[in-house]
Amino acid sequence: MPGLLAAAVLVLAAGCSSGQSPSGEHSATPGATAAHSSAPARPGESAPPAKGTVKVVRTVADGLDSPWGLAPLPDGGLLVSSRDRGTITRIDEKTGRKTELGTVSGVAPEGEGGLLGIALSPGFASDHLIYAYFTSASDNRIVRMLYDAKRPAGDQLGAPDTIFKGIPKGVIHNGGRIAFGPDGMLYAGTGESGERGLAQDRKSLGGKILRLTPDGAPAPGDPFPDSPVYSLGHRNVQGLAWDAKQRLFAGEFGQDTWDELNAITPGGNYGWPDAEGKSGGGKFRDPIAQWHTDQASPSGIAYAEGSIWLAGLRGERLWRVPLKGTAASAAPQAFLTGTYGRLRTVVAAGGDRLWLVTSNTDGRGTPKKGDDRILELRVS
Repeated sequence: MPGLLAAAVLVLAAGCSSGQSPSGEHSATPGATAAHSSAPARPGESAPPAKGTVKVVRTVADGLDSPWGLAPLPDGGLLVSSRDRGTITRIDEKTGRKTELGTVSGVAPEGEGGLLGIALSPGFASDHLIYAYFTSASDNRIVRMLYDAKRPAGDQLGAPDTIFKGIPKGVIHNGGRIAFGPDGMLYAGTGESGERGLAQDRKSLGGKILRLTPDGAPAPGDPFPDSPVYSLGHRNVQGLAWDAKQRLFAGEFGQDTWDELNAITPGGNYGWPDAEGKSGGGKFRDPIAQWHTDQASPSGIAYAEGSIWLAGLRGERLWRVPLKGTAASAAPQAFLTGTYGRLRTVVAAGGDRLWLVTSNTDGRGTPKKGDDRILELRVS
């Protein structure tokens, strides 16, 4: 194996269960209280308006099968991974035309596992490398593959080169989001695979955010010696995003009470399984926003127009969390509630635009004609 690779809190009434439960069982009666973050804004930082807007500009593509990860290409086009089919497909964002690059060998879909997050190498323009996080027969791992668009459709992916392995796998809680940070390092959100104690075990890769070099080694400056662990005490991280000041935020599935949006600090402990949601007392890092699990079950998150945008699976809505520094500057606001079903991934598309991916063909949604789809949004 090569090298190993908080604030306003929204309290929403009702809710139970976790991302493990079927969709559609959610309350529609939100209420709110506020708390303060331990990480104040920098002097001179401003906040966006308390209320924002979302406009669905168009459907980019539909008829997708269990879409999970999304990676915009620098020269145009969107790459989308299929969790259950183990394929990566290029979408022409102007016409919606689909071209299958190929199947990622070694993917073993089961439950919440399969081909999950994808990311482009920071040097993609010259090296044409695609990174992918997937569930294999024995673990969750990260690979990279050469993409050759000149080859025939279905045969455009090179053989996967495993750069990091040994992340615990399970039928549930496989994490799966990967993203290159502003520092050029590769970050990965993992789950505790249903083994709760792994989240507090610094020697385990489960229930963590990892920080790696592009080659899969622990990144320079990681908080624990010779370890890729960047933060711990997570249940199931599927959302990673940086703000304009290069600060990292993560979305996390709760169990029976609270889903979370966290501001991530190196070496920070976010409490699971000893704490779910805001615990106070200073032992664990508190979330900057939290929701009952039937209101969110967050997967992807993105930063745009001064806010974090959080895609809800069971909650079937897109949440806007306006920021001032690493605190929520106003109560979170919901959009698209129930309109498109389960929402899996949201990615910044530049300026005031977002790409949004639905997730109704993942075995827990209720597929409708045209599902699943990629939408283009304009937000404020």
